Amino acid sequence: MSAAADYVLEAQQVHKRFGDLEVLKGIDVRVRRGSVACILGPSGSGKSTFLRSINHLEKIDSGRIFVNGHLLGYRFGDGKLYELREREICTQRAATAMVFQQFNLFRHKTAIENVVEAPIFVRGIPKAQAYEEGRQLLADVGLSSHERHYPSQLSGGQQQRVAIARALAMRPQLMLFDEPTSALDPELVGEVLEVMRKLADSGMTMVVVTHEVGFAREVADQVIFMDGGVVAEEGTPAEVLGAPKNQRTKDFLRHVL
Repeated sequence: MSAAADYVLEAQQVHKRFGDLEVLKGIDVRVRRGSVACILGPSGSGKSTFLRSINHLEKIDSGRIFVNGHLLGYRFGDGKLYELREREICTQRAATAMVFQQFNLFRHKTAIENVVEAPIFVRGIPKAQAYEEGRQLLADVGLSSHERHYPSQLSGGQQQRVAIARALAMRPQLMLFDEPTSALDPELVGEVLEVMRKLADSGMTMVVVTHEVGFAREVADQVIFMDGGVVAEEGTPAEVLGAPKNQRTKDFLRHVL
């Protein structure tokens, strides 16, 4: 158990390698409860790999990740570290929810069916309750009139909002967003970011990998700039986006802005 109870996420010297390529080279990150952390950086900097490591979709090679003070994916015993069984990992993973670039909705299920699937079959809540909560979540993301629509009948922005409602249905304590607007047409980006703004205002702890610098400047409490598998710069939006010290951060912002 981690001692810092006010941090939902603590990553300590996280390393990850794919073959000969070292993608994460010792990541140290802490995210306070109720705050929003935005991770920026060029393609290939390790942002998405780190995000996927937070809920053990990627197994790290060394280091530690704590979620809500609990060591993720492993347990200590006899002075050694042992990987948990898949069922135990799934139980831990329930504290987090992830929204992907490509929505990942079930194509053969309606919007409401996508939202209630996990609460019924993973959380084990009664079907009627799941549908009641699911309809409220769809209303919260502005889609109460689309509950019977299939993904093919929804725009990209609407699909991503269904994906956010589906993630919220698991009642997570930490929301992970992996470039949630990158697959959207420019005119649809705003509707997804607005939902995320409301989530931030509600006190949801969020880690967001994004290229939306304006969103990071407006909503983030903490901006993390990654480059080459390391955290090159970290601080408030005013510090990292307004007065960056690292030359790579300056070059990146000059390019994206």
